[in-house]
Amino acid sequence: MKLVIAEKPSVAQSIAKVLGAASKKDGYLEGNGYYVSWCVGHLVGLAPTERYNENYKKWDLKDLPIIPKNFEYEVSKDKEKQLKVLCKLLNSNDVEAVINACDAGREGELIFRLVYRFAKCQKPMQRLWISSMEDTAIKQGFEKLKDGKEYDLLYESADCRQKADWIVGINATRLFSLLYNQQLNVGRVMSPTLSMIVERNANINAFQPTPFYTVVLENKAVTFISEKIEDKAKAEELLSICKNKHLVISNVESKEKTEKQPKLYDLTTLQREVNRKLGFTANQTLEYIQSLYEKKLCTYPRTDSRFLTEDMADILPELSLYSLAALPFPKDKEVNAPCNARLVIDSGKVSDHHAIIPTKSLKNYDIEQLPYGEKAVLTLIALRLLSSLGDNHIYSETIATAMCEDNTFTTKGKSIIQNGFKEYEKLLNLSENKEEPALPLMAEGEVLENFTAQMKEGKTSAPKQFTEDTLLSAMENTGKEENIEKEFCGIGTPATRSGIIEKLISINLLERKGDKKTKYLVPTDKGNALITILPESICSPITTAEWEEKLKAIELGELSADEFLDGISKMTASLVKTYDVVKGSQQIFPSDRAIVGKCPRCSNDVTENKKGFCCNNKSCGFALWKENRFFTAKKKKLTEKIAKDLLQTGKSKLTGCYSEKTGKTYNATVCLDDTGDKYVNFVLEFDKEK
Repeated sequence: MKLVIAEKPSVAQSIAKVLGAASKKDGYLEGNGYYVSWCVGHLVGLAPTERYNENYKKWDLKDLPIIPKNFEYEVSKDKEKQLKVLCKLLNSNDVEAVINACDAGREGELIFRLVYRFAKCQKPMQRLWISSMEDTAIKQGFEKLKDGKEYDLLYESADCRQKADWIVGINATRLFSLLYNQQLNVGRVMSPTLSMIVERNANINAFQPTPFYTVVLENKAVTFISEKIEDKAKAEELLSICKNKHLVISNVESKEKTEKQPKLYDLTTLQREVNRKLGFTANQTLEYIQSLYEKKLCTYPRTDSRFLTEDMADILPELSLYSLAALPFPKDKEVNAPCNARLVIDSGKVSDHHAIIPTKSLKNYDIEQLPYGEKAVLTLIALRLLSSLGDNHIYSETIATAMCEDNTFTTKGKSIIQNGFKEYEKLLNLSENKEEPALPLMAEGEVLENFTAQMKEGKTSAPKQFTEDTLLSAMENTGKEENIEKEFCGIGTPATRSGIIEKLISINLLERKGDKKTKYLVPTDKGNALITILPESICSPITTAEWEEKLKAIELGELSADEFLDGISKMTASLVKTYDVVKGSQQIFPSDRAIVGKCPRCSNDVTENKKGFCCNNKSCGFALWKENRFFTAKKKKLTEKIAKDLLQTGKSKLTGCYSEKTGKTYNATVCLDDTGDKYVNFVLEFDKEK
């Protein structure tokens, strides 16, 4: 028997169908010489800090840096059952070989390998590497299974990424949270991404618009505009000169221009365009396209290539026809299926996966039955295939120059010669660009009259806030100029960038603002403050892009995993050792909680939260818990007044305390009896006369 392990149950079912493994068992399918089982995302992950030392459960500066010599792993409690199924199958005597059918990428490799290693499996390992979930693609993939060892370096790269994120995240988050007395999440990729947004926001706030003026001469046929003028008085003077005057054409120049077809989509380009045109978030787009992939309607989504391989040329005519038939073009328009295959074929620019395209399953498929989001994304994918295979867009651009009393004015227009690939977007009303009108025929020396003259005021524009479209572009291109001679990686990967954005929003460092369609990504006050106190080594986008480049080098066998992790560890240790708290941190991170007193252990502020009254210094650990057994047994609540009394004088009077022994009530004074242990103790004092 051979054991096939997929990343998700739905993928495992598609594979089992092709292999003929139809018998359902508990956690797997069986048949025709195969067991087909699945993970549920990451079943095995890096263990928390307390696995290495129980004391690490409590955050303490003296424990930093926490850098394990040998990393340990743990199983998610809600996934233990499926892991036991996989371990049993992996070590079953009748399983002779294991086939890794997890997603064909870095994270898919990591998910499988951690399960394989956890089960201490030594059996031969093969790799299924496919870009489509269609039955024919699965069948062909099993006919061309690869030796699992060919992907050892890919696993090392994934393993290093995970460990580097753990080292930086654990240490930096604890360091800055303890130093600034509040939860501050810091991450290897997350913080540089936030830094770019904070910097852009600061540039916008600091921007001072500069006014400028133009003089516009307009008649029924054409509009001429002057150059921008910064001096308002000069613009008014020009306006006065040109009123009730004629224009003389001094030059007319027409050029034929060609706009080439757009490239096919990779994941980032698709996410950007969907965000711009439809307003979906990057994460929503990834979810939609993942669902389309599992429904066999498009190819593998997590790709960074925008080309296809040579062996795919023969299927493009079919895919072009199927895409044309699936899209809602007007029935009264004759639309042809394009197929300039040479435009999209380049095996040298395809590494792990080719560009995202529709599959043959689109044939006779009614995309109207899909959920709105999936239908909209699939429409763009099919449309992009047609556009990429289409003809050039050719137009004539005309620039005319005219003189009015020795002052120069210009106008511009264009006329379409061949719509080419843009015809598809036009017919579906998905074109983003407004077409410039054609100019009337004009000749040098011609005199134009009957113009109205007016002065228009404008202002220079501030940089725009990031949308997910422009942020994804910035993440993808960070460090590009510094990596001209090397393979370029940017910040994060196509598969992880959307998750980074969502994480920043979920931990209140970033928020979405804007209307329903166009949302801008803006840092919160906490996000701004965090970047203010983070050093360059943690929040530099360039440094993070260089780390991504090194992870790619590990995958290519050009850098050892130990060397990379050693560099990350040394940087983290240096950060812990050398970082100094920024002065005025109380103003940078003002607490929104009411202060009830000073901590008797460390003199920091004690503030109220839902569970109690806690010292803001996390390394201190002092807390008066509201559900303390000492008070609840007496049917009393630890109120804000009692907490203030205890912090100020060490005592507070209680009335109507319930006695568990007698069932009666009594009055007493509660006193702090704090010995510095994990929990604060209390004792009662009674009136001596009583």
